[in-house]
Amino acid sequence: MSLTNPHLKFASQAVAKPYFVFALMLFVGQILFGLIMGLQYVVGDFLFPLIPFNVARMVHTNLLIVWLLFGFMGAAYYLIPEEADRELHSPKLALLLFWVFAIAGVLTILGYLLVPYAGLAKLTGNELLPTMGREFLEQPTITKAGIVVVALGFLYNIGMTLLKGRKTAISMVMMTGLIGLAVFFLFSFYNPENLARDKYYWWWVVHLWVEGVWELIMGSMLAFVLIKITGVDREVIEKWLYVIIAMALITGIIGTGHHFFWIGAPGVWLWLGSIFSAMEPLPFFAMVLFAFNMVNRRRREHPNRAAALWAIGTTVTAFLGAGVWGFLHTLAPVNYYTHGSQITAAHGHLAFYGAYAMIVMTMISYAMPRLRGIGEAPDARAQTVEVWGFWLMTLSMMAITLFLTAAGVVQVWLQRLPADGAAMSFMNTMDQLAVFFWLRLVAGVLFFIGLGCYLFSFRQRGRLPVAAAVTA
Repeated sequence: MSLTNPHLKFASQAVAKPYFVFALMLFVGQILFGLIMGLQYVVGDFLFPLIPFNVARMVHTNLLIVWLLFGFMGAAYYLIPEEADRELHSPKLALLLFWVFAIAGVLTILGYLLVPYAGLAKLTGNELLPTMGREFLEQPTITKAGIVVVALGFLYNIGMTLLKGRKTAISMVMMTGLIGLAVFFLFSFYNPENLARDKYYWWWVVHLWVEGVWELIMGSMLAFVLIKITGVDREVIEKWLYVIIAMALITGIIGTGHHFFWIGAPGVWLWLGSIFSAMEPLPFFAMVLFAFNMVNRRRREHPNRAAALWAIGTTVTAFLGAGVWGFLHTLAPVNYYTHGSQITAAHGHLAFYGAYAMIVMTMISYAMPRLRGIGEAPDARAQTVEVWGFWLMTLSMMAITLFLTAAGVVQVWLQRLPADGAAMSFMNTMDQLAVFFWLRLVAGVLFFIGLGCYLFSFRQRGRLPVAAAVTA
């Protein structure tokens, strides 16, 4: 037990706190730029030329990726010492890497906002090793190199902790996912001149992150929290975890083929991509069964009911977003019409929120009371505010998804299905979708209010009565 914070098992777990705090700060920025984009969909010259749509979109998606990475790193720094049953190898290295990553991230975002993208490429020496200009991988080459350095230092720190400590299924699955995250990011440096080949390997970063190794990280975080809040035997939870990650890897890796339908790859991917992508909802459905089964078999009533709600909610929402909405347009004969439509945007929003944003917030909800020295859970008032935040964000994201799905269906109907030159032009089609974009904007504002509730819950300094706050 830590002497400086009796609610932490190891003092070095405290390094997770700045990662979690900064992740939430970036999350706020991501949603703000999402609202700017939502308004620009219906008021095209909003903030132009100060923040053009393409810049807002670039900042929005980059903040999403970076805040999730900070969340994953914070989660690893919190759970790995407990799983390894020893102090983190080097808390000082963890804090140093935090500042390096945070400063590099802030400077990159400021570069997007203050410097024209072509000028940013020239300023950062992109011509020496061209990597910029690709969606989600817009970061300057120097920033990408910095990410690699941070990732290597992070893996060294986590790896040495595990090497010297206890090995569990949870820690090994998380380590495997984190190594995969770092390895597949290296393909962001490969930028061939052939566009089809570029897109082929581009998905090795984008898809194999979010539909491959990130699922391992998600599964390990979920398993860790469920062990803590249910008291179910570790052996039972670890068996479920092995089944889930096996399905995630098999379907996720081969399912990459659903991105190869229309880029010039061999036609065999029409079959492989369709078949294995149709199986990708299985690991998410298994997570739903896993979570509900563990909660039903719980041996204790954990006082942090908000964390339990996040743990259950992330499995259901991830299944809907990544599973159901992914399946809606993953088969090649369907994707022929829906590819790149608003249906894709609907799937992306709910999948990222359900699978990854929610699991990070689950981990923060569980760990933050301990990191703040409160105990297992904050007081009832704080948890009530947090639960309000959960429902506002989750229901708002479901509304955003439904509005974008409706917009996508109308878009396909007007623009993709008509034959003999009867299809409506892209811009005229967008005009017909304006009502859905207005509704999406309203839902986005409600989501931001929900995020405010989640953040405000941490301002509550009270704690549960001593009798209810049993420390582990």
